[in-house]
Order: sequence, then structure tokens, then C-alpha cells
Amino acid sequence: MDDIERAVTAIRDGKLVVYPTETVYGLGADALDPDAIGRVFDAKRRAREKPISLAVPDVESALSLVRPTEREREFMREFLPGPATVLCEKRDAVPDALTAGRTRVGVRIPDQPLALELLRRVAPTPVTSTSANVSGRASATREDDLDAEIRDAATVVLDGGETGGTASTVVNVERGEILRRGANADAIAAWLAVEE
Repeated sequence: MDDIERAVTAIRDGKLVVYPTETVYGLGADALDPDAIGRVFDAKRRAREKPISLAVPDVESALSLVRPTEREREFMREFLPGPATVLCEKRDAVPDALTAGRTRVGVRIPDQPLALELLRRVAPTPVTSTSANVSGRASATREDDLDAEIRDAATVVLDGGETGGTASTVVNVERGEILRRGANADAIAAWLAVEE
């Protein structure tokens, strides 16, 4: 069994995995399983009122989880896969544990081969998309940078080498707002300005 297959099995069993993205390393679990989501919060020591995004292998996979507007779909076609997280109205399948009770959820399609392979193999289950670090500490850009607590909590760590280092840009397309500036933020801001 290869490392990705071990990671898929771990996610299906409700366990945590660390996976690389083009930005920073992510902490992955079954994004539809409230217990698994709880383990992500616990490992990160993250406040439960802070939502976590989900990752999928392609836009089509997101459609069973969210109800994107036409403008949000246009944004996805333009910027995903890539270092952007787009907020969309969630469907009932997405648990409140992930979104901290909010009606929108962040959708991420990382532009990283190992991450996309993991997401394709575990599909149709989405995976949590949040940095693999204890809250308040620096994000990991190399497998060696992982906090001991995260390494201990994860069943599998997928080593994808060094990542880009800048977090994804979080966007509320509906409001034309960038909620967190990260990678590719200038291009995203230009698109939002033109598309309004």
C-alpha cells in the first residue's frame, strides 16, 4: 500500500493526515464527519467558532456540497485549482461543525499533484483544508517544520517537499471581498474589480 492509499484509508477511518498543498501543509480529515472534524480542531487547538474549509479535486466535486452562484462558478473556473479559497453557500451535507454554524463554507482545490491525487482517491468525500499547525504558530512549508503535536495527531504524513509558503487567498465573491490576502491576491482583486 502506497502512502496516498494509507492516507485515504486513514481519512475513511476518521483519522488525520498531513498533506502538502502549493501554499502550506494542510491537516486533512473527512470534512463530512463531525468527529473527525473535532479531531482537527483538537490537534490544532483551534477555537470551535472558527470555521474550517474543505478541499475537493475539482469544481464538479464541489457541486454536491455547495450551491455556487454563477459568479462564484466563474471565479472557480478562473482561479481553481490554485491558491484561493472561495466561500459558497453550503448544502445540508456539510456539517455545522465544519462551518462553526455558518451558512457558507470555504472551497479549496489545491494546485499540487500529491494533494490532488489524495483528493481524487478519497472522493466523493471532501477533506478538511486548514494549515497543519497549532493555532498561533507558523504554518509548515516543509515536512520537517511540522509541530510535534500535529505529527503525533496524524496517522499519515505525505511529504511533498517544500511548499510555496504563502496561505491561500480567502474570497467572498458574492460580496466582492477578499477576507484574507494570500497567494495570487492581486490577480484576484483585479478580477473582482472588473467583474463587479
